[in-house]
Order: sequence, then structure tokens, then C-alpha cells
Amino acid sequence: MSKPWDGIISEEEQRAYNAAGFGRATGLGKRPALLIIDVQYRTTGTVPKPFWEAIEEYPTSCGDVAWRAVGHIAELLAVFRERQWPVLYPYVAPKQSFDFGRLSDKVPAIMGVAAKGYEFVAEIAPAEHDILLPKKHPSAFFGTPLASYLINAGADTLVVTGCSTSGCVRGSVVDAFAYNFRVLVPQDAVYDRSATSHAVNLFDMASKYADVMPTVDAVAALRAIDQPGPRR
Repeated sequence: MSKPWDGIISEEEQRAYNAAGFGRATGLGKRPALLIIDVQYRTTGTVPKPFWEAIEEYPTSCGDVAWRAVGHIAELLAVFRERQWPVLYPYVAPKQSFDFGRLSDKVPAIMGVAAKGYEFVAEIAPAEHDILLPKKHPSAFFGTPLASYLINAGADTLVVTGCSTSGCVRGSVVDAFAYNFRVLVPQDAVYDRSATSHAVNLFDMASKYADVMPTVDAVAALRAIDQPGPRR
């Protein structure tokens, strides 16, 4: 079965990783939690559009690739709703004047996003008991109580979705791995404005930090869990 990084990461490089023993599956635990990271209109646009049209509305939009991912996130979210498993929304809160720093130095456009851009995309918006986690930096763990919430829920597995693959998703996955969670990244439920960066970071996460698979396989694996996880 082809991988998102085939044709970008050379066969020789993939062989080198395989020879070193990277990329083995860790599998799922019994108590998964879903992270939906930064799926806000500022990263998707208010309607699906090709990238160069989408950034006319929000310069930080990823275009139509975001909307394809939203559809897959909705499939995963339906499973979590059905099983009453915890769903958490790490998200970028509206920027204030005191939020200037190294991130705003690198990406000045983030300081001028209109209020609508910070709203959650309606198709996967939070429900009453979901956990909202405003954050200031790429990792959903940095400077937030995410780990505390996960411990309280008894979670042993994180399903990580959202934006961007190379930024906040990757940062959160690496930290989740460091906290010893099992991590699953549905490859078509994360998105990035760069197809190359998306593929390379999926390869790296699959090699070192997470199980990476299509949403259809992720849904099947989640449905195969025998015991319901913790209620919120």
C-alpha cells in the first residue's frame, strides 16, 4: 500500500529507516482521546476554495486540502461521540497586543486575523462537554493543562487531527510521545499548506512517534476496541 511520503522520501532513505528498526506500530490502548487542533476558519477558510483563492480571505488558510481533512475528522468525531470518549480542542485564541513574540516575528499575519477566523469549523464544532484548550504555541501541551485533563480521563491513546501537520500537529505528537501516550495520526485528517512538508512530517512521525494510517483504518481500529474508554 502506498504511503503519503512515497515519491518524496526516497526508497533508499526509507530502507535506511527500516534497517534501523524505525516505524514499528505501537497499536492502540483501551482509552482513546481525540485531539482536534486548530480547525478554525483561519486555517480552512469559510468555504472550500483552492489555496490561492482561500488566502484572499485568510492568509493563514490552507485551502481545499483543509476541507478534505475536515470530512475525515468528522468521521472520527462520530465514533468518539458514539462511544462517549473524550474530545479535546486545542486552539489558537484571538491574539492580543501582548502576544507579540518570536511567532509573530516569523508569521506576522497571525496577528491580524479577523474574529470570524477564530471560530471552530461548524462541521466539527465542540459539543457541550468537550474540553477547550486555548494555546499560544505549537504544542497543545505547552503552557496548557492538557496532560492533566488526559490523566483525569484515564486516556492512554491520543488520536491527533487538525492543523498543521508540520507545526501544531507534529509538536503535539512529539510531546504526547514524550509523555508516553500511544499516538495515532490519521494521515488524511491532518492538513498543511505545503504538500511536501505534510508528507515529510507524516513520514517522520510514523518512523519515530506515532502510528500513521488512513482514517478508514483508524476508524476500524477504534471500533475494534472492546471496552469503552472513560466518559468525559
